[in-house]
Amino acid sequence: MKKAMRLSDIQDQDFIPILTEEDEHAMQEKEVPEVLPLLSLRNTVLFPGVVIPISVGRDRSVRLIREANKSESLIGVVSQKEDDTEVPGPDDLNKVGTVARILKMLKMPDGTNTVILQGQQRFRWTKVIQEEPYHKAKVEAYGGVDEPLPEKEGQAMMESLRDLSTELIEMNPNIPTEAAEAIQGIDRLGFLVNFIGSNMQVEVEDKQSILEEVNLRERAQKVLELLHKEKQMLSLKQDIQRKVKTDLDQQQREFFL
Repeated sequence: MKKAMRLSDIQDQDFIPILTEEDEHAMQEKEVPEVLPLLSLRNTVLFPGVVIPISVGRDRSVRLIREANKSESLIGVVSQKEDDTEVPGPDDLNKVGTVARILKMLKMPDGTNTVILQGQQRFRWTKVIQEEPYHKAKVEAYGGVDEPLPEKEGQAMMESLRDLSTELIEMNPNIPTEAAEAIQGIDRLGFLVNFIGSNMQVEVEDKQSILEEVNLRERAQKVLELLHKEKQMLSLKQDIQRKVKTDLDQQQREFFL
């Protein structure tokens, strides 16, 4: 798989469904198939409910996607432990992933294939039963249905996540402002955690840790802690850039004098 894309890179987004609270509960309660084909991602993690575009490059991945799309089958999406592994074996894949459905396949202007995936519910693969032409594995449900937090605690956690995420978006010119609007419009803690977790600019290992956390409170807390670290790092970078600019400006003034 190539690097992850943003949905804003896709021109036609009319096919992207709106996830309702009923949809979210239905996905969590849905029975996981006994066997799933495994699509491995190099540098991102798919979360339940979240829609992401993936650029597909490896032959086995292209074949898996085409066959699953043709039969309208669900797939299992897992992240690689190391993103530089070109042909990952079972030991190279994280055990916990997300069941996904294919919303659309697109041929991009540069000739590459892009697939739009929507995460459903979490699963854990237990045994790979096929390796060619792509992996298939026996799987089981993972995590179950989230236990909601007490109302006041849940509301406070959502406000903290929204506020900190919005601050980061305002600080980072590389993140589209539409992301802040999307975050403000999410009113369910579980989906908010998944949406932010999917879009955070952190290591894949950190995202995988969020995905694997069964307890919703702990999962939300992990995201909040990572947001704080991300904000601190971004602030430090900005301070360094300002200092370098100030020093260069001072050197220029001294040169002209």
